[in-house]
Amino acid sequence: MGIMRIKRFLDFTIALIAFLVLLPLIGITALLVRIKLGSPILFKQLRPGWRMQPFQIYKFRTMADLYDVHGELLPAEKRLTPFGSFLRRYSLDELPQLLNVIKGELSLVGPRPLLMKYVSLYSPEQARRHEVRPGITGWAQVNGRNSLSWEQKFSLDVWYVDNRTLWLDFLIIWRTVLKLIRPEGINHSGSVTMPEFQGNSQKQAVKQ
Repeated sequence: MGIMRIKRFLDFTIALIAFLVLLPLIGITALLVRIKLGSPILFKQLRPGWRMQPFQIYKFRTMADLYDVHGELLPAEKRLTPFGSFLRRYSLDELPQLLNVIKGELSLVGPRPLLMKYVSLYSPEQARRHEVRPGITGWAQVNGRNSLSWEQKFSLDVWYVDNRTLWLDFLIIWRTVLKLIRPEGINHSGSVTMPEFQGNSQKQAVKQ
């Protein structure tokens, strides 16, 4: 059995067990999101997956729907609530992605799925991050997360693609657990979200 089949079997098994074990926490979090932020409880968005095939990612909402006088959404800094910040700090907003893993759209470990509109901006080397399934956590997430530049992030993603092993996945999961205990690198300096990737003509700092 090849590494991808073994990895998929482990992803499905671990994600299913984790979902069942964490179901009470998932239910409580969903209830609190409904009370504090209203409906919908889940944030859903198309993201590029393995071989750039789009899929719908699930997260718990962390931002309120607040608009300016022109009917435009306010900046993320004004819509992110203290409750939402708490969910992000401890990655509780990512719990619904266990369903994405069970469905085979995500892996437990892999490059984080970014935005669909970034796909056309990648260099051929950067696009190699889509040679594997994207993950809930990844090599970039345990080596700086949102404090990384786009260039650093993509370099780490491609390094993972070239060096992935089951043991490396276990190491990344272990280091992710440690970072949940001592969260860091959640927000980019001076912002609750990261500047968008503008392509390779300019260097930007990133979070996704």
